[in-house]
Amino acid sequence: MNRRAMIMDARVASSLEQRIAGAGYDWIVPQWPTPPLVQAFVTTRNGGDSPRRVEAFMPSQPAWLTQVHGANVASISGPTSHPQRADAAVTRDPNVVLAVRIADCMPVLFAARNGSVVAVAHAGWRGMAAGVLERTLDAMATKPADVVTWLGPAIGATAFEIGVDVYDAFTRGDDEARQAFAAKSPGKWLADLEALARMRLARVGVRSIHGGGMCTFTDPARFLSYRRDRQSGRMAAFIWRAPAS
Repeated sequence: MNRRAMIMDARVASSLEQRIAGAGYDWIVPQWPTPPLVQAFVTTRNGGDSPRRVEAFMPSQPAWLTQVHGANVASISGPTSHPQRADAAVTRDPNVVLAVRIADCMPVLFAARNGSVVAVAHAGWRGMAAGVLERTLDAMATKPADVVTWLGPAIGATAFEIGVDVYDAFTRGDDEARQAFAAKSPGKWLADLEALARMRLARVGVRSIHGGGMCTFTDPARFLSYRRDRQSGRMAAFIWRAPAS
């Protein structure tokens, strides 16, 4: 990417970020090397529970999914009357806003380097173990080396206590995955969702992995967390591609 293109990308990202900040929200606009036509943001607990507020920053109503902690990927090409049963979505069409709801599970954003296709995945432990990240990449039909990814806020490695079922789901036959778990007590581990996501993306050839470092559980002022609060609303991650100029 040449210097002029980098400056244009920064200006576009800054414009969305400035609009959001100007409205008084601390929502997250990813800092990742995507072309100007790729737009994305993630809400926080501050103002992110109002569809009217959120939709003011996007070109169309988002295409929500019926999320089931699985690995199905929906292909979205326009407005839908009924949410598809899936935990990831992909589109090649302009102004189609993909969305996932989150409250500890990790949102992962995907974009082709040339902006021709974008995707989003709801990556909790069940979906990730079932292959939702890999299946999202397959649905994009783009070489993984030509895909840029961004990891959003999720429960962090110091807070996500899991049992044998989760540990076995990742480590059975995969010695590398053991590095993402820290033993806590007999039959209990602390799991690092971010590390697992990075491993799995890198393993299939994704070289550009950004974001991470945001724990929903340990930052109650900014993020909702189902595991911490037991009853909570949901934040959301959105991505779309603008029409090519």
